[in-house]
Amino acid sequence: MREGGRLELKFCTGALPVQVGEGLALEGYASLFGAPDQGGDCVQPGAYARALERLKACGGSVKMLWQHDPAEPIGVWEEIFEDARGLYVKGRLLAEVARAREAAALIAAGAIDGLSIGYRTIAAERDSKGRRQLLELELWEVSLVTFPMLREARVAAKGGRPEAEAWRALAAALRGARQEMAARFSPA
Repeated sequence: MREGGRLELKFCTGALPVQVGEGLALEGYASLFGAPDQGGDCVQPGAYARALERLKACGGSVKMLWQHDPAEPIGVWEEIFEDARGLYVKGRLLAEVARAREAAALIAAGAIDGLSIGYRTIAAERDSKGRRQLLELELWEVSLVTFPMLREARVAAKGGRPEAEAWRALAAALRGARQEMAARFSPA
C-alpha cells in the first residue's frame, strides 16, 4: 500500500532515564525494527534507507527538535543510520541555544528521557492482526521528547554517571545565576 499523506509523530509514556554526555553529545535509537509502538505500528528494516540516501544526495539533514516543534531546533544530528537493531542517531545539543541548555538540564535531572520521530509514511501494509507494518518512511526529524511512542526509543550518553553529575551541577549553577539576576534586576 502506498501512502504519502500527512506528517506523523510518535509519542507514549517513557520509563527509563536518559543522560547527556560531555559536550552536550547525545546518541541512541530513535526507532527499533520489529518493535510495535503504542499505536501498534511496527517499523521494518530498510524503512529509512531511501530517505537517508535522498537526504545525503541533496545535502539535506534530519532536524533535531524539541518536542516536535519546528520552531524549536535545539541541536544537530551528526550521524543517522540504520543497523540491524533500528535507526541510530548521534548528535549534539547546541550550547548557544537556550532551549538546548534547558533540555540538557532536564535530561540530567531525569525529567526528559525519550526520542521520537516525525515522518511521512511512503509505503505500509497491514499484517494478519491489522497492525501497520511501515516499509518506507520519509524521515523529517528526531525530537527529544517527554513521551516517545516507542518506549524503547531512548537517548544514551557518551560516558556515564560522572557526566550526569556534572550536568546536575551545571543546572544548579544556572538556576542560581538566574535567581541572582532576577533578584538584582527586579524592582525593589
